[in-house]
Amino acid sequence: MAQDELKSRRLRELREFLMSRRARVSPEEAGLPSGGARRRTPGLRREEVAVLAGVGASWYQWLEQGRDISVSPQVLDSVARVLRLSDAERRHLYVLAGLNPPAPEVAPGKRDMSDGLRRLIDTWMPYPAHIMDAYYNCVMYNDAAALVLGMRPGITQNCLVDFFTDPLYRSRSKSWERNARTVVAQFRAATAAHPGDDGYQAVLDELSAASPEFVALWAERDIEDQGQVRKELDHPVVGLLVVESTAMKVPARPDLSIVLHTPLEEANTAAKLEWLASPEGRRGTMYPVAG
Repeated sequence: MAQDELKSRRLRELREFLMSRRARVSPEEAGLPSGGARRRTPGLRREEVAVLAGVGASWYQWLEQGRDISVSPQVLDSVARVLRLSDAERRHLYVLAGLNPPAPEVAPGKRDMSDGLRRLIDTWMPYPAHIMDAYYNCVMYNDAAALVLGMRPGITQNCLVDFFTDPLYRSRSKSWERNARTVVAQFRAATAAHPGDDGYQAVLDELSAASPEFVALWAERDIEDQGQVRKELDHPVVGLLVVESTAMKVPARPDLSIVLHTPLEEANTAAKLEWLASPEGRRGTMYPVAG
């Protein structure tokens, strides 16, 4: 599809989107008198949106008409505030206006999703799964992650720090050296997207003091997006396990990533994981499952 046609379609969608959102906001919600019988249609008038947003009436009319005009993030945020847009709707407005959307935020009503996320990773049993925040701090993990990856209360509970400093995981990982470069490159990509964030800096400071290997890899400045990582693990009870970890974002919780480990066909991994999660297998493991 030609660029001109794509742009025309985007601007038409911008017009329809703004009109539909404006119709949903009552004058009372915007802090204005309702106007009584004078109003023929529900919602705010264009002129009222312009006044409340602090922009010119003609400019807002052109914006809603889908004209090709210059817009700024500050003005779009003002319009979004008046139209009571959600974070997802605000980012959609940016895209339709031809701007890069801001980073997603956690909606207040979505902050507590612990029960649903716990059910998700427990359903992934007998395969390992865990959830980490933006700084790679482990929020929760299932029993298989404890049995296979060695996740337990006695470690830092930061996936990147433990990757470099936990002797148990290091002793089991046969793919450690290959994967170390990948996880550092992925963390650099995350930090680059949030310059000046003290949370990332705290992890960097801790690792820089604890691991010369991390320092050397960090200095290489490799960048890589989160995705799939092949892991080869030498478990003390069942031997070789070959899994593929996949990191996925939760749209409603952009600060979290779900990491699911899928068994590959090699080394009869699926059957071994099923046995480890069984009562017999649990009795044979070196470390009990954290309660």
